Amino acid sequence: MSAANTVVELGGRSLLLDKSSFCGGNSTKATSGINGAGTKTQKTKSIPDNAEIFIADTLKGGAKKPELAKVLCANSAADVDWLVDKFDLDLSLVARLGGHSQPRTHRGKERFPGMTITYALIQMLEKVAEKTNRARIITKAEVFKLVQSGRAVVGCEYRKAGKVVKEFGPMVLASGGFGADFGSDSLLATYRPDLLHLPTTNGEHCTGDAIKMGEAIGAATIDLEWVQVHPTGLVKPDDPDAKVKFLAAEALRGVGGLVLDANGQRFCNELGRRDYVTGEMWKNKPPFRLCLNRAAADEIIWHAKHYTGRGVMKFYPTGEDLAKDMGVPIQTLIDTHQKHFEAAKKQEKDRPDAIGSSAFSSVLQTCRLDACADPDGGPLPAYPSGKTWDEPSGKTGSGKKFFHNIIDGSKVASEPFYVAIITPVIHYCMGGLECTVDAECIDKTGKAIPGLYVAGEAAGGIHGNNRLGGNSLLDCVVFGRVAGKAACDLAVGMRMGRMGWVKREVLHGVTKVQENQANMVNTI
Repeated sequence: MSAANTVVELGGRSLLLDKSSFCGGNSTKATSGINGAGTKTQKTKSIPDNAEIFIADTLKGGAKKPELAKVLCANSAADVDWLVDKFDLDLSLVARLGGHSQPRTHRGKERFPGMTITYALIQMLEKVAEKTNRARIITKAEVFKLVQSGRAVVGCEYRKAGKVVKEFGPMVLASGGFGADFGSDSLLATYRPDLLHLPTTNGEHCTGDAIKMGEAIGAATIDLEWVQVHPTGLVKPDDPDAKVKFLAAEALRGVGGLVLDANGQRFCNELGRRDYVTGEMWKNKPPFRLCLNRAAADEIIWHAKHYTGRGVMKFYPTGEDLAKDMGVPIQTLIDTHQKHFEAAKKQEKDRPDAIGSSAFSSVLQTCRLDACADPDGGPLPAYPSGKTWDEPSGKTGSGKKFFHNIIDGSKVASEPFYVAIITPVIHYCMGGLECTVDAECIDKTGKAIPGLYVAGEAAGGIHGNNRLGGNSLLDCVVFGRVAGKAACDLAVGMRMGRMGWVKREVLHGVTKVQENQANMVNTI
């Protein structure tokens, strides 16, 4: 949708094919938000973030290709602002997710941010399709083959209602990963058979179609073995073995949610990398619970009530009720929260943004974080850097450094909680078709395949061996925009050249002309 809307903005025409009966895919399920460094929203909140800090966090988080990480992060502010300005979206709330040194994950006050963003993009493209000939959307259309002329991709074939149809033009592949590809000959079985027993958050459409079609014409793949297992799949008590599970947004931990083992103890840094939190869960005793106190739940109440309505989260009037349901002494929960509270208070002296959003905002008005922080505070190693006073996470080597919406242990017995049972789930495929900074697919010799572009989860190499929360929607928007522009450039070049494929280097001047044609579409 980002690619198609970008093509339309640049004065081109787009055809969007989706094998499902409706558009949206997994993007509508994205629950935490979209990252942006240096956005208008951040500036209004005096958050001192920029592309350089974001790039460093992304590379430390697992990315291995600095040139792709730079595109992702450097474009983030402009592209998040594009969503807000062009589509009139509410992305006014900002949270800090695991692996991020700054609060930069944007969401709105209501609904899941993936749903909000994707529906807005869909509705705009539908409006363009209704009022102009610039866009078409065809659902229940399963693309199964790329059409080539020499090395170049010049179109595709798809099946709809028992018929095979051909369409021509540059192709942008954006069909997601293979997190629901459970067949014996699937990509999951080939590259990560050890994960086949796990449930997934992916829709059944996620079977790696784009990757398989690209491979069929010699496109290179990368990092297919890196499949992200998310630590917080939601377990429905009356259907605990369901293969497809709802996802608990990482933002639930960002606002202060704690992860407890079967004994009511914390055992990890809730804001650590996803692979780290999952790894610590494997080492400890299930069932695991994600617990939000009143302040944390109030900050993300739409999510909490939605999950409760779905039967995958439960409201407890008091901590006493929670302890009874868990089968642990209330004193255990009191002690667990008290240790967390005391660690946060000690850390507060080192990181003045440590406690609560109001304190965070007020301190930032008068003091830069990097000037106030004491990297030597605490006796244990912290993530992403520095030291921590938090013993349960610190002893894992990846200690908690940022604390939010903490409560004193003495309040636990009478405090209300929103709580969910959680389990690791297959969530995201970091690997996919290898691409350039212009979203061009490349072959096994490293040369770009003319006419073939990739964006979103189908693209590999952008996140390395671990994706940070909030970078998925961003990946879709940034590389969707990049791919849409590159495909539009190429289509214009083909028309201007009239003789096969024109080198992209000569097309950028033409793009300026196309940008001037966007005004008509933007008035719809």
